[in-house]
Amino acid sequence: MDMQTVVLGTSGTTPQDVIAVARHGARVELSAEAVEALAAARAVVDALAAKPEPVYGVSTGFGALATRHIDHELRTQLQRNIVRSHAAGMGPRVEREVVRALMFLRLKTVASGHTGVRPEVARTMADVLNAGITPVVHEYGSLGCSGDLAPLSHCALALMGEGDAEGPDGEVRPAGELLAAAGIEPVVLREKEGLALLNGTDGMLGMLIMALADLDTLYKSADVTAALSLEALLGTEKVLEPELHAIRPHPGQAASAANMLAVLKGSGLTGHFQAGEAPRVQDAYSIRCAPQVAGAGRDTMAHALLVAERELAAAVDNPVVLGNGEVRSNGNFHGAPVAYVLDFLAIAAADLGSIAERRTDRLLDKNRSHGLPPFLADDAGVDSGLMIAQYTQAALVSEMKRLAVPASADSIPSSAMQEDHVSMGWSAARKLRTAVGNLARIIAVELYAATRGIELREGLTPAPASRAAIDALRAAGVEGPGPDRFLAPDLAAADAFVREGRLVAAVEPVTGPLA
Repeated sequence: MDMQTVVLGTSGTTPQDVIAVARHGARVELSAEAVEALAAARAVVDALAAKPEPVYGVSTGFGALATRHIDHELRTQLQRNIVRSHAAGMGPRVEREVVRALMFLRLKTVASGHTGVRPEVARTMADVLNAGITPVVHEYGSLGCSGDLAPLSHCALALMGEGDAEGPDGEVRPAGELLAAAGIEPVVLREKEGLALLNGTDGMLGMLIMALADLDTLYKSADVTAALSLEALLGTEKVLEPELHAIRPHPGQAASAANMLAVLKGSGLTGHFQAGEAPRVQDAYSIRCAPQVAGAGRDTMAHALLVAERELAAAVDNPVVLGNGEVRSNGNFHGAPVAYVLDFLAIAAADLGSIAERRTDRLLDKNRSHGLPPFLADDAGVDSGLMIAQYTQAALVSEMKRLAVPASADSIPSSAMQEDHVSMGWSAARKLRTAVGNLARIIAVELYAATRGIELREGLTPAPASRAAIDALRAAGVEGPGPDRFLAPDLAAADAFVREGRLVAAVEPVTGPLA
């Protein structure tokens, strides 16, 4: 299969393109329109650079040092120095896909023609991506204002042939060696170019887009596991009927309810306790309100996607070259719009994990599971069953709650009080990535418990979609009911099954596409 190619123009890009480049190694090309816009904006910068009047980023220092006018002979050194000095990250390496998204999104803004970067610098950025060279970027160094400065600086440093980078073979080597091996000439930055390569919300935006892609899978998976838990607990599917959700018209709620109803279609386990000597009039909130909680998260995702798409259409730099030839200072690099939705998603994900854990706990408690054995154990007392799997899930939920504390509510002044309010969007993105990983594990534990609970309902037939999910999970090496065994490998396999979208893929041939 031919590798996908993403062509960058002047009007931004799409979430799908970001995913293609960051995760799947798609090639990047500049359109003729972008090259023309780059050249036009560069002509504006060159004209300003020739004038005696100081222009921020072109002929001045940066941040609190912007009051100094820089002579012509020092300007190349100025641009080189800003990259070197700002490449001050510390801590563990950031994931390869995050760095590729970071580089691609910076190139997206450069290609807009509003930064004043020369076409040859933009081409080199594309060449580095296409060669599979990934600069080493560290966890700490961005305050989410004036852009993701340190992370972007480490990327710009590699363009100059300095610092370290990971090659296409996964080995970390000096960036200069990797460029030479790929036949790429290091760039020599001119007026404004160093600043333009550092000044954007690209890291936090890239992580937002990838989190949204992951959460789309996880929210569908959570609808499936909620339906499986309802089935295992002999609950009623009547609360999922469309007319009940039409009178509270949140679109996410209706979608989640419809997904659950599709999974439960044809079940022989639902509704058994709604009549008889001791009728169960209503299921517990964690069952009955599953669409309301998951639906609110879905609507949060829809808002976050709107913000991401607007940011993808933006040219974030300071100063910017406007279409009328003016170069203007601005504050568009402030990460508040992106930071807020990153935090909002972490809150929604924590609540989804919390309700999933409550369903798992109900499945394991003989006083609330309506006839299932304690902890879904084979011989309770001799066997502990899934007792400690729920402990692990509970630990993950508590971690999710801590990760839900908003980073964007914080600010810390920097640059001698010139940059006296910052977004902390990079931090919001980093903790959301952790939260997304935890959410997959939480859903995996519910899946493990719910499928076991269904299989322990002897004489009752699950829904065809449920049967398909159980069969696929067992085929993936996750065992069903039985005596105690080493549980960690089963849980890891269930996590991969959920994270990779295989749970959704297992049920959709029966249910049709889930919303």
